[in-house]
Amino acid sequence: MFRRILIANRGEVAARIARTAHRMGIEVVAICSTVDRQAAWLADVDEVVCVGAAAAARSYLDQDAILEAARRTGATAVHPGWGFLAENHLFAARCADAGLTFVGPDPGDIRRFGDKALARTSMAALGMPIIPGSREPVPDVDAARRAAEEVGYPVLLKAVAGGGGRGMRAVDHPDELADAFDAASAEALSGFGDGRLYLERRIVGGRHVEVQVIADRFGHAVHLGERECSLQRRHQKVLEEAPAPGLPDAERERLLPLVADVVARSGYRNAGTVEMLVDADGKATFMEMNTRLQVEHPVSEEITGIDLVEWQLRVAANKPLPQSQDEIGTSGHAIECRINAEDPDDGFRPSPGRIDTLELPRGDGIRVDTHLQAGDRVPPNYDSMVAKLIVRADTRPAAIARMREALTAVRIDGVKTNVSLHRRILEWTPFVAGDYDTKSLENDLMRKD
Repeated sequence: MFRRILIANRGEVAARIARTAHRMGIEVVAICSTVDRQAAWLADVDEVVCVGAAAAARSYLDQDAILEAARRTGATAVHPGWGFLAENHLFAARCADAGLTFVGPDPGDIRRFGDKALARTSMAALGMPIIPGSREPVPDVDAARRAAEEVGYPVLLKAVAGGGGRGMRAVDHPDELADAFDAASAEALSGFGDGRLYLERRIVGGRHVEVQVIADRFGHAVHLGERECSLQRRHQKVLEEAPAPGLPDAERERLLPLVADVVARSGYRNAGTVEMLVDADGKATFMEMNTRLQVEHPVSEEITGIDLVEWQLRVAANKPLPQSQDEIGTSGHAIECRINAEDPDDGFRPSPGRIDTLELPRGDGIRVDTHLQAGDRVPPNYDSMVAKLIVRADTRPAAIARMREALTAVRIDGVKTNVSLHRRILEWTPFVAGDYDTKSLENDLMRKD
């Protein structure tokens, strides 16, 4: 096992990874920017290296500075967490060239699945059902028009290298295609340095369900059940739960072993998330794969009792998976609310600033993942997450009741947060019934007539 690792990330991500690493007896080096230099979460690591200025491009995305920090501090592995460089195949390759273990997939797999058009082709070849659409990027509007006519409207144009809804446009009618293509391509080029697009059929009323997987170097891959991630605003997840109430039992029994088998046969290694879209008939088809842990991985941990960061580190150290699929069980129900410093009544405008009061619940069946304490600041330079509030109970109704109670105990002063939105969601009839899709939050709960 590693003696010392460097975490190439910040905030809640770094605090989460450090907690598991220390429990495993591994020393932790953290990096920070100048704006994070006095952050409370840095007190819980063994060494801190400031790698640059507040702008992420000059600190948390500065590969040279991060690799030099690892060399100088004697780290032998780099954990990228989620976000920043986690899905950068060039950084993973540079870690290997520097003699460092990258705690994640091999560079080739990051590249293969990071290219969403290539990922679709790869998964289809392995027997995974995919959403109908173009197998290759569509190079121009004419090619997009031919692909749309083949799969049928409505369609989605999506960035090959995209994520988070950027470089994506819905097209309901042929006369909308040209403008949508130009806008999506320009946004993709600006956001990802790659303006290529692919096209797929838009499934109206679809639900976003994802399967947590992890694989080792010995040909073994397992799933840790699935998560429901359909409550979204602007393609950004707000609340997640596991198991997914929107996945029929028969489809679950078909899907989960299929995903694990496909991942094993692909040669993939370490943790990943296979994202599916479930249509109105309950059929799941492949959307994309994220070659990292997701923000919402705690709900999978809560229903399986498995620490995914620990398993990541063990796999990266060339150890086999600690358990086989037959030894992994799921029980109960878990819900995660992402608490962000933002104003949901003002278009989710970020609300950076000093946190004057931070009171978060504790108790049986409640987990809080945070890096902040009263007096800390939420800087405007990065994402606005304050904490992840996770509950577990024996049943979904009991988990909803527990989350409602937990949210009443949250008190955050100094910045605006989305806690009020989470309270509304937990009382919202479609959520309680488990009857919602990826558009329900924006089109129903938050619609302003």
